[in-house]
Amino acid sequence: MTVRLLRNNIILTLLRKIQSFVLFAAIVLIFQSNVYAQLIPNLGGQRAGISSFQFLKIGVGARGSAMGESFIAVVNDASALYWNPAGIAHIPSNQVIVSHAEWLVDIQHEFLGGVYQLSSADAFGLSFTSLHLDDMEQTTETQPFGTGRYFTFGDIAVAGTYARRMTEQFSFGFTIRYVEETLDILKMRNVLVDLGTLYHTGIGTSRFAVVVSNFGGNSTPTGSIAVLGGKTYSDTSFQSFSPPTLFKVGFAMEPYQTDEQRVTTSLQLNHPNDNAENLRFGIEYEWNKTLFLRGGIKRTFGQELFGEDETSAESFTLGVGFFIPIDFANVNVDYSYAHFQKLDSAHRISLSISE
Repeated sequence: MTVRLLRNNIILTLLRKIQSFVLFAAIVLIFQSNVYAQLIPNLGGQRAGISSFQFLKIGVGARGSAMGESFIAVVNDASALYWNPAGIAHIPSNQVIVSHAEWLVDIQHEFLGGVYQLSSADAFGLSFTSLHLDDMEQTTETQPFGTGRYFTFGDIAVAGTYARRMTEQFSFGFTIRYVEETLDILKMRNVLVDLGTLYHTGIGTSRFAVVVSNFGGNSTPTGSIAVLGGKTYSDTSFQSFSPPTLFKVGFAMEPYQTDEQRVTTSLQLNHPNDNAENLRFGIEYEWNKTLFLRGGIKRTFGQELFGEDETSAESFTLGVGFFIPIDFANVNVDYSYAHFQKLDSAHRISLSISE
């Protein structure tokens, strides 16, 4: 008995040290001085613009977005279909989510997803994503003010997800996603894969996640266009582009929780193939399982936190959520606000319904 008590005391001491270290590291990395940003160049930013299907990088669900998109280790609702496929195995019941984002320059982003629990150990999900905007008038070199013809641009993605709890602590999931982008008469298609893991360490509520998103081959536009002078470009003339593959590592835990209150913190490192590495930190305060207050911040390595940059990255996010039980279901309503450094802001609202 004495040995067991000693072991438990050692584990609790280590947990407190880990919590202190994570919070300290987040503060240091996020709020480092401008001198550091000037000394370390944004070399990864030179890769910007080399990948296709950029709409896949837009976060889904107001909850995860409000936490600075530091969500792959938190996932316990249907938005896990986007953030980390392994997370759907930890949803306690069947659930449906609808998300709408008022994105930049009048772009609309929609997401619909559903998760069905096949058993206590595995789950299956389906999701649909759409990005669209109003028709735009065509302009040419000789008619810069418009030709009278209008064209459209849009993206869609349809995906199936499966996840399984391999043990009480470790879960694995994958998503197969068909994506299509339309620019007037040109189309680009691909099939991409997400792979996700979630590991509960057994030390308090801490968990660790690793995700690879949008993994697949290059895509080439199909169709043909004629330019000034009569020259025509077809499938064989177009350049191919890689998908926006993203490698993510995340850590989350509850440093404080009681029967009425809970604080969840999350730290996440992203390594995209088309931009610089970035660190994201999120926090959620829950009161009486009814009211949720959230915030998050993003720090791109080699850039100033609130200074000007060329990536129009989000600098901070805020959000609020409400849990509303009704006779036949449980409803969560969430809202998030994302501030951008150059392009104003974006708003999201999501609704999830579970049994």
